[in-house]
Amino acid sequence: MSSTTHPRLTKHERAREKASALKAAAAAAEKRRRRIRIASLIAAIIAVGLVAYGLLTSQAQSSTEARPAPDFTLPTTEGGTVTLSDLRGSPVVLYFNEGAGCGSCTVQMAEIEKNPGFADAGITVLPIVMNTAEQILPDLERYGATTPYLLDDGTVSAAYGTIGTGMHEGLPGHGFVLIDADGVQRWQGNYPSMWLDPADLLDEITSRL
Repeated sequence: MSSTTHPRLTKHERAREKASALKAAAAAAEKRRRRIRIASLIAAIIAVGLVAYGLLTSQAQSSTEARPAPDFTLPTTEGGTVTLSDLRGSPVVLYFNEGAGCGSCTVQMAEIEKNPGFADAGITVLPIVMNTAEQILPDLERYGATTPYLLDDGTVSAAYGTIGTGMHEGLPGHGFVLIDADGVQRWQGNYPSMWLDPADLLDEITSRL
């Protein structure tokens, strides 16, 4: 009961009541801080668990099963079209990725372009995304990729088994398909880490040709 409602409380009683109120307020504050610390600890444990899960599930997956590569014709960001079978006679690497909004995906292509080893080996790299030109072109300009992108409606991505292999169920993951000069698929690698050093990619390809 407060001194406001009981004006006859002595000075000592009022002091004791005030001290009791301060003690209660301090206890409540400590209780709140303890709840915050517990919540922070739980959040940290969850974050560590998610990171650990990401590391465990981001391991590269690859396949060397040979098969005739599904042919296709796709429009490009430059307004033309590319037909896979027209490129017979030299190796082709299909680079499937999440496309617009995925900065690391576009940086991957920009870094591949900087490695002269692909051109020296006569290897054509075709980036394929499930976007319109209007959606993907700003990313190409922002990250400095100059290779025309192939624009897929999902048919080609599905034919090569790339749908849902990344973070988004309805999009391709981050992967590569090697097709030799005879049109045979020799290797497919998927990289949930969203990155493969171009030098390592080149080594992977040339070791299978």
